[in-house]
Amino acid sequence: MAARTSGPNGLVPVHIAVHDPAPMEEPGPQANDYVRDRFAASARYAGISWTEHGADPRWLGMDTGTCAAAINPSHSGHGADEFDRFLSGAASRGELALIIATMGTADDDQDRVRSVFGPPGGRVDFRHFTGAIVGERLLAGAEVSLAPGLDAADRDLGLRLLNRPDDAPWWTMTVQATAMEGTRGTTVHQPEGDLIPILVDSLGKPVVARWTPTDSEQIWYVVPDAVDWNQVIDWIVRHALPQHVPNALRRVRSRHHADPALQTPAETHARSALEALERRYLQDKAHLEDELARARQEADPVRDGLLYGTGSELEDAVAVVLRAAGFTVTELDKELGGTLSADLLAELNGSTCLVEVKAAAGAAGEKLISQLQRHREKWPQLRPDRPATCAALIVNHQNRLDPAERPAEVYQRRVVDALPFPVIASGDLFHWWRTQDWPAVQAAVLGQAHSEAERDDPPASGRETPVASRRRWRPWGKDGTA
Repeated sequence: MAARTSGPNGLVPVHIAVHDPAPMEEPGPQANDYVRDRFAASARYAGISWTEHGADPRWLGMDTGTCAAAINPSHSGHGADEFDRFLSGAASRGELALIIATMGTADDDQDRVRSVFGPPGGRVDFRHFTGAIVGERLLAGAEVSLAPGLDAADRDLGLRLLNRPDDAPWWTMTVQATAMEGTRGTTVHQPEGDLIPILVDSLGKPVVARWTPTDSEQIWYVVPDAVDWNQVIDWIVRHALPQHVPNALRRVRSRHHADPALQTPAETHARSALEALERRYLQDKAHLEDELARARQEADPVRDGLLYGTGSELEDAVAVVLRAAGFTVTELDKELGGTLSADLLAELNGSTCLVEVKAAAGAAGEKLISQLQRHREKWPQLRPDRPATCAALIVNHQNRLDPAERPAEVYQRRVVDALPFPVIASGDLFHWWRTQDWPAVQAAVLGQAHSEAERDDPPASGRETPVASRRRWRPWGKDGTA
């Protein structure tokens, strides 16, 4: 093993448990499996801009005692000695041993791991600790997101890995006990340490995680196979080492290390201002994310109800919009019991309107019209003290189609032109609610013109003013815009 006697060069040594890919040539068709596997293992790290990221790779056969981090170290066989020297070096300096491990094998459809970490199956084992992290490959198209409450280094790693290609695989991770076979049977050792999620799938299971053992002398980051190693190396030097092993940067005089005690006043001022800016940004971003989450929580039931809902979900969404537009709304099924009348009674400025709310998976049938007509005829018998002055039919038609692909009209105009009440598409109601156009909602439900000015001066877009029984315009374009 050649000795390295030069002084600090600004590059952080990083151990990788494979042979240097630079001098290796791709094996020919006659090469055996060992040669092919050795080449494939090294080829994963070809093309990394080590110096640009401030790192110095230490491959198999090179000393690792001064390394600040290790990537996919080996527990046995080739590389075990290098891993032991790496751990011993970190311990002698009183530093955390920072380790990056990959889960699974991207090019193996059966999820068989041909690596130093163990038998077939996505798995990461730990040196000197019981337990392991096992992985289950997610199906294509899985959605992942940042876990809450991350520190700066973990959040930065999560954001980088979120930018992987859409077809890059993910594995959910679970800490598993270790079973040891002996002369007296099987002994199960419970797993040590804590697995902290960084990225999670839609069920909240970790797909990128940080594992810290009970003795706090090591810290492992487990990432999926098929990562961009340039991104990971850059993250190690810029974020992971400053967070967990800051002396490693100081020791090599890395350009990414800034000792406040050695800085000029100008540097100190600029650094403080930058840190304050970053803190404000994170605070503002968190505040805006909370606002967005609350707004979505309020909007989702109305949006989903109006565009995709049926039954009570659709009725509740319509009631929300009518109340927002100023109507006093009574849910008639609750007040009268059963389905004796229309779904809602909407009152505004002396007008009392029976509102029937219906959904249709396909084209709306004319039976919906006759149902509202019967309700209008029956209403005087149900509430003679509360005469209805108008009625409206609201329909979520063709609701199995994407909203942008639905027909503009609930019915052909020849059907509705002679009706004594308006027929309103729930998509129109959604558009007016989204844009807070309450006069349009009132005019449509009450069967009135939007305003005198609009009758005299039609909109420049050429769209008709919403009056009486017609749906006046489509509230979205093909691209989903209003």
